[in-house]
Amino acid sequence: MISYRKTFGKSVVLRGARLWLAVVACSLVAYARANETAPAVAELSLEPIVVGVPDHLEIAPEAVVIGSARQVQRLVVTAHYPEGLLQDVTRAATMVSENEGVVRVVEGVLAPTGDGATVVRVQVGELQQAVPVTVSGHANRDPVSFQNETLALLTRQGCNSGGCHGSPSGKGGFRLSMQAYDGQFDQRTLTREFFGRRVNLLSAEKSLLLLKPTMQIAHGGGVRLKKGEHPYQTLRDWIDQGCQVDSGDQAYCVRLEILPGLRRILKRPAHTQQLVVLAHLSDGTVRDVTRLATFSSSDSNMAQVLPGGLVVGHDRGQAAIMIRYLQHVEAVHFTFVKDIEGFVWNDPPENNYIDTHVHNKLRQLRYLPSGDASDEHFMRRVYLTVIGVLPSVDEVRAFLADPSDDKRSRLIDELLDRPEYATFWTMRWADLLQLKDKTVSGRGVSKYHKWIVDAFAENMPFDQFVGQLLTADGSTFLNPPANYYRALDKTDECTEATAQLFLGVRIQCAKCHNHPFERWTQDNYYGLSAFFNRVKRKAGSRQDEMVVWMASTGEVTQPRTQKTMQPWLPDKGIDLQKDPDRRAVFAQWLTSPENPYFAHVAVNRLWSHLMGRGIVEPVDDFRVTNPPSNVELLEALANDFRESRFDQKQMLRVILNSRTFQRSAQPNAFNRGDHKYFSRRFEKLLAAEQLLDAICHLTRIPENFEGVPLGTPATALANPPKNEFMKVFGQPDRSTACACERSSESNLAQAIQLFNGPLIHAKLGDKGNRFHQAIGAEKSDDEVICELYLAGLCRQPEPAEIEAARAHVSSKENRSEAFEDICWALINTNEFLMQH
Repeated sequence: MISYRKTFGKSVVLRGARLWLAVVACSLVAYARANETAPAVAELSLEPIVVGVPDHLEIAPEAVVIGSARQVQRLVVTAHYPEGLLQDVTRAATMVSENEGVVRVVEGVLAPTGDGATVVRVQVGELQQAVPVTVSGHANRDPVSFQNETLALLTRQGCNSGGCHGSPSGKGGFRLSMQAYDGQFDQRTLTREFFGRRVNLLSAEKSLLLLKPTMQIAHGGGVRLKKGEHPYQTLRDWIDQGCQVDSGDQAYCVRLEILPGLRRILKRPAHTQQLVVLAHLSDGTVRDVTRLATFSSSDSNMAQVLPGGLVVGHDRGQAAIMIRYLQHVEAVHFTFVKDIEGFVWNDPPENNYIDTHVHNKLRQLRYLPSGDASDEHFMRRVYLTVIGVLPSVDEVRAFLADPSDDKRSRLIDELLDRPEYATFWTMRWADLLQLKDKTVSGRGVSKYHKWIVDAFAENMPFDQFVGQLLTADGSTFLNPPANYYRALDKTDECTEATAQLFLGVRIQCAKCHNHPFERWTQDNYYGLSAFFNRVKRKAGSRQDEMVVWMASTGEVTQPRTQKTMQPWLPDKGIDLQKDPDRRAVFAQWLTSPENPYFAHVAVNRLWSHLMGRGIVEPVDDFRVTNPPSNVELLEALANDFRESRFDQKQMLRVILNSRTFQRSAQPNAFNRGDHKYFSRRFEKLLAAEQLLDAICHLTRIPENFEGVPLGTPATALANPPKNEFMKVFGQPDRSTACACERSSESNLAQAIQLFNGPLIHAKLGDKGNRFHQAIGAEKSDDEVICELYLAGLCRQPEPAEIEAARAHVSSKENRSEAFEDICWALINTNEFLMQH
């Protein structure tokens, strides 16, 4: 990151202020580069395992039962060491069957050869352990299961992914259901469509289903199968057996079990882990489906996973490995640690439990936290994050001159009680609730906005706030929360926005097919929709008024199965007799303290705004394959939020008073690579409204917005105005419930606005602005310079900066033009543009 003050210093010494575009562009590019997450994926590293002297071995599964000639079982061997460390030594283990007439071992996989019982002896170093093995049913070669094997392999090989034949239109005239969510459709497509030309029952190897993915015939998807390997052999056997469909009593998977467990900490050089996937079937049997499962990593820069389930860590940090078998999804969470040369934990001070949890994670991953932010940076940061605007020059001077130890906590309390707090946080929720005149009408906007402002001003508990939104009915003028259903005027919009806002689930991915990265199914989507399907809307008696009401009938039909869907909640039975309004049942479940989603999602949104990124990122994408960067921290915050009865101000107060919030943005030698564990403050561009208000504050020239009094800040507007400057800097259109609609990315259009845009040009040239008035009041150059710095950066200029500014004023014939240049240069520094 370019130093804030160096950036300004380089700017002011350039003669001709309007030639500084290069500085602005470099500043924005530097910001973008500083916020890039990580380098390209590291090359796969499989160094030999150094076994050392383990204390004991742990083998999973402890005993093996094989019930078919076509079943196999892989073992996972873990070595435990006296100091509490462990490592996967599967690749280093020697496995020997005592009776190869029952089972033989091939590359760590147990394959049956006949019925009977035996043991497989596993040796690692000097340690040896026996695993009992029982084989039955070897003589009965059970057929390939279409559901459990054929479809699972088509998913594993990527044939039915969204980018291939699983797309809505298919590929090359061949379409499969996305990740095999509709087995009946896939069976018809494979065996009957186009007169069954995709399979050749007389000569399986001549089937298009095998010829194309082996590239014996041109195939746009490239090589997907190789002769002799298990996927090819299984598909060939299925065709050889007549493309049989499973019988009605075919056992099916009810749950997955991942060995050696769902969490593991690996310390380099022990940075690999073999996974084994067990399918628990409806008949009570258990099968190893590792070679039928699909594996993927949540962060390929952190860890990769090979097709056979071997996880390889690359760097220190966390990653989730997603395992999918048919419609079942699990995730294993890995933490990778390694020693860092010169790292010594320095026991930084802690203000509350937030710091404890953050420090525990940083110490584990070998990141040293940055020091405390200066009073100047803290003040600017806390004003912008709590009330959205900069402090006055007098407020800055008073705070910096205050010698008391508790001045930061007192300032936090003062800001939370200011009226700007309510209007600023209303702006953030107005984005998510799609508050604009096109959706809720002009009069509706002002009433809805006032209701939200009042809710924040009164510190309405968040569960009540959400409950009133979800159960609102009546006139959108008389009961403003009813506008929730005016902005979301279709059942699917209500379902998707509610799930994303309050459950942190992007359930729209399950509308047309099962969610590709989560456990949410298409049935779940329409089960949630059933809560909102009876919401009706009609025109009111006044112009632009709408009345929301609940019908007593109306059901949701699942489009694929044509099944009538009853309201559904995760892991919860529903009694609809207690309340005829299904929304009330949903709202009561959603906001109950036992709900596993609500508090976590809410505190994560608060954290993200205050800290620059969420503990879960994106903030509205909670799933097992997108784990929190600090599980313990998120859990502690959620528990605190519940215990406070969903008091948002109290939650903000706790976070703001933590050392973690008050940490410097400047990295040190040990945390420069940290992008998600909060060892330092993460910088980001000011929101569009904040930036415009900051420019107005610095110049003391308010923006004139249509329909509101002059001087109304952009952060307090009910309806997003047509303002080119704010659009360029990421103001959302408020057309979705996704937080991603507000952009903080830098781009060339922003550089053009800052370089010579009409808004800044007009304010700098206005004779009533801050520095023109100061010049008219005959203030000295130093006084004007200091006032600009205090107003825009909340600090005094450093000696080198004031010398450079003096020199620039002296070099110009027109003093006013010189200060236009200086003010313009201040606006274009990272220190002004960023929240840091």
